[in-house]
Amino acid sequence: MRVERPSVCPLDCPDTCSLTVTVEDDRIVAIRGSHANPYTGGVLCAKVPEAYPAFVHGAGRLRTPLRRVGDRGEGRFERITWGEALDLIHARFTAVIDAHGPQAILPLNYAGPHGMLAGGSMDLRFFHKLGASLLDRRPLCGGIRTEAWVGTFGPVPGIPPEQIAHARLCVAWGNNVTWSNLHLMPLINRARKAGARLVVVDPKRTVIARQADLHIALRPGTDVVLAWAVAAELERRGGIDRAFVERHVAGFDEFMALARGFSLADAARVCGVNAADVRTLAEWYGAASPAAISVGNGLERNQNGGSGIRAIFALPALAGKFGVPGGGLVNGASFAFPKTPARLARPDLVPEGTRTLNIIDVGRHLLDASLAPPIKAIFVYNHNPVVVHPDANRLRRGLERADLFIVGADVVMTDSLRYADVILPAASHFEHADLYPAYGQHWLQRAEPVISPQGEALPNTEIFRRLAARFGFSDPIFSASDAELMDDALDPDDPRLGGVRPHRLATDRALAMTVGGEEAILFRNVVPKTPSGKVELASTYLERKYGARLPRWRPVESRYPLALISPASDRRITSTFGGLHVADGPPPLEMHPDDAHARGLQDGTRVRIWNDLGEIRLPLRISDALPRGVVCTLKGAWLATSDNGQTVSALCPAHHADISEGACFNDARVEVAAV
Repeated sequence: MRVERPSVCPLDCPDTCSLTVTVEDDRIVAIRGSHANPYTGGVLCAKVPEAYPAFVHGAGRLRTPLRRVGDRGEGRFERITWGEALDLIHARFTAVIDAHGPQAILPLNYAGPHGMLAGGSMDLRFFHKLGASLLDRRPLCGGIRTEAWVGTFGPVPGIPPEQIAHARLCVAWGNNVTWSNLHLMPLINRARKAGARLVVVDPKRTVIARQADLHIALRPGTDVVLAWAVAAELERRGGIDRAFVERHVAGFDEFMALARGFSLADAARVCGVNAADVRTLAEWYGAASPAAISVGNGLERNQNGGSGIRAIFALPALAGKFGVPGGGLVNGASFAFPKTPARLARPDLVPEGTRTLNIIDVGRHLLDASLAPPIKAIFVYNHNPVVVHPDANRLRRGLERADLFIVGADVVMTDSLRYADVILPAASHFEHADLYPAYGQHWLQRAEPVISPQGEALPNTEIFRRLAARFGFSDPIFSASDAELMDDALDPDDPRLGGVRPHRLATDRALAMTVGGEEAILFRNVVPKTPSGKVELASTYLERKYGARLPRWRPVESRYPLALISPASDRRITSTFGGLHVADGPPPLEMHPDDAHARGLQDGTRVRIWNDLGEIRLPLRISDALPRGVVCTLKGAWLATSDNGQTVSALCPAHHADISEGACFNDARVEVAAV
């Protein structure tokens, strides 16, 4: 018998689509979009219906606990019971604590499932109580943009994406909308049918860039210079809203002193674009009302990432674009929800003085003999670090340490879990209940399981309940049910919940996160929550945390001539589903015809791409979709797609960005030659 059940897509995507899942004999046989979430409106990307049934029920699915019997990384395991697995983890963790203290244990997790329970609830309670080292996950992706937002506006939402339909100018800046923000595109098209213009700022001529009225293909990492030049041109044209600035902006003079240092010609030289295009962007932006900018994560992945985003965030404040429907920034959506992380994750359990390690630095820490205490055990979950982390070869060398005890939990056997000593089978999001606040739109959703856990798989919450019990953590917070965790995750007294406890929210319709019943609009019904109460172009918050009162610009210095970018794939969400596409082989390397000609390369040639960190081998695709000096390949491919077991992350440096100590994937510089 076939039944249809509501669900939600939890993948690392801003849209967080509502789903209708067809189930037969406790198996997922079909998935389509539903209208429970009005924003996603029944439309799905191609990845979800194509890949999810095989992901949940395929040969790679983990169904029982496993213990390593082969060499580390070899991928040979034997089946064990849950009791044996928990006993082994308890014994090894206890030995580490006795010898080195609890901070020698590190949870290595990221945002595989974006549900609030699976992504950071009972797991964090367990590690906090254990006294393990804390992990700052934000720097890997999104943390730079979030910190730039908080430093400029405070923890408040920008306009919801639906507002962009009212704009007269739509700017997609570092946002590959058609692959990574699909449901924004129909809204942009609606605005364009009403006469709006579309500007795309992106090094690559993406699908949306091909449709744009203006595409500015700048060099990676130069966004701050472009935004400064636009600000200076706005001022020259009389496009600064002086009344708005006087009343609502802090740091105007300091910011503009920097911006005036970059003329249109300077921007053209540094960014590798036409000065006329920069002038056109400034002219259109100054004249259009309302005007909306959507800033993606792509432009944050360099050492100037925070500065670039902050300079872009400054533009609507300078030009007075806030306060009207369709005006401002389509960002900050995660602050639209009444989250209560202190109740959910219980940071009060953390022992005083516990260290926090940056997720970007884990590879270095694993190989650092002077680290005190050393990392002697890690627990990998919601994450595939071998594929995702910058300087991936260093991380792999760390995971190969014979004295390191590694526990892994996941839905499928990943490249990273092959290094584990003990593997725990995790339930997919179709097999447990969860709450889903998005980071790209303003609709709250809840889902119940649509199928039973496969084999002996367990939800993350239950895995860590059992671990807490095995370690003797008897406080009731460690036996809280999923329903109780949901009620801890959100403020039940928030009026938008209508008196309904979070665990009882409907699953067949999303709940709008509004402000007094209206969509959020900065300077209409939302005001900044910065220390000054104003838009801070010179940020006291970022100055205190990172010494970054103002944006800055630093060119990348490298002896390698080509900038390598690794944007999102149309087949994978980061590395999720990568195991389903191994047979497709590696994604190609795209290169401008002039760069290929200079190296004597032909389309389809197998090339080696290298720098001091590693080498990958890919088929070449010659394309003028990229500017000269920039090459591109898609992120998320698994190691088996490559004949030398390397993927693009092996070439990406692990230094830090200007704020959030974030990742700088797009600072990779390489050379290319035929194999």
